[in-house]
Amino acid sequence: MRQGSQAGSDAPAGGEGAGQPAGPEPGARAVFELGAVRAGPLRPVVMAVVNRSADSFYASSATAAEAVAACARAAREGAGIVDIGGVRAGRGPAVSAAEEIDRVCPVVEAVAAELPDLVISVDTYRHEVAEAAARAGARLLNDTWAGHDPRVAQVAGAHGIGLVCSHTGGLEPRTDAHRNRYGLCAADLLDDVEEGLAGLVAAARAAGVAPGRILIDPTPDFGKNTYQSLEVMRALPRLCAGELPVLLAISRKDFIGEAAGVADPADRLPATIAATALAIDAGVAVIRTHDAAATVQAIDTVLAVRGIRPPRTAVRGLV
Repeated sequence: MRQGSQAGSDAPAGGEGAGQPAGPEPGARAVFELGAVRAGPLRPVVMAVVNRSADSFYASSATAAEAVAACARAAREGAGIVDIGGVRAGRGPAVSAAEEIDRVCPVVEAVAAELPDLVISVDTYRHEVAEAAARAGARLLNDTWAGHDPRVAQVAGAHGIGLVCSHTGGLEPRTDAHRNRYGLCAADLLDDVEEGLAGLVAAARAAGVAPGRILIDPTPDFGKNTYQSLEVMRALPRLCAGELPVLLAISRKDFIGEAAGVADPADRLPATIAATALAIDAGVAVIRTHDAAATVQAIDTVLAVRGIRPPRTAVRGLV
């Protein structure tokens, strides 16, 4: 697959979009456009995770050169976005903003120079890192801690780049949920997800972030136990029916492991792909993953089964 391509965009004869239903796209308003990426319910795009944190719960890149190579590999495998992070999401050793910048920004600069069509996202909750990343060439800020530092949105607005608005239920950065206020009441949880995201989107727009450059992330596992994360998954059709495109980050997460009874994140790919297929069918626009190639195959298969895109190759019984 060509560098920076969107999953399934290299359609066979008949052109891109062949096999799509006539008329306007369902959820056509929920489109994210940034650089070469145009993502929506019928055009899901892969965001590949590239970790520069040595203590990440899953595979990380020990050096900047390894991280740049990982970005290039993800692009070849079909990712349209790479999400570069310098701090472990969960508990772990403290990392200063200066150290986070040192881990992330050289990678951003190198990838922006070598792969200009690839949209670079930086996973951070600090405005200092966001500012440095934007200056280095990042075009998307993935604020996984729900506006803990509201100046991150201001950086996105000032630089004209994109922003991911996430829901963590008020959890402090790098902490874990424990007996949170939702209990097992799905209605309370989902209302809080929608209200929290709406507030962050309003703040992003007020900061100058263009509506077409905002993604919302219901953020399973963050501020949620496994039962609650599964409720969020069940609510994806409802969330995807709104006016903003949905990003989903479930790759090898704890709730996936507990649902499947798999303790080691290294063994959670099959369970992740199963949940990813359901998310694609629900209309998620961007899938954040540690496994770009497998996720591209999942996207292509779901869209082919649904008749939204033709198969990549269809010669069996025809030639």
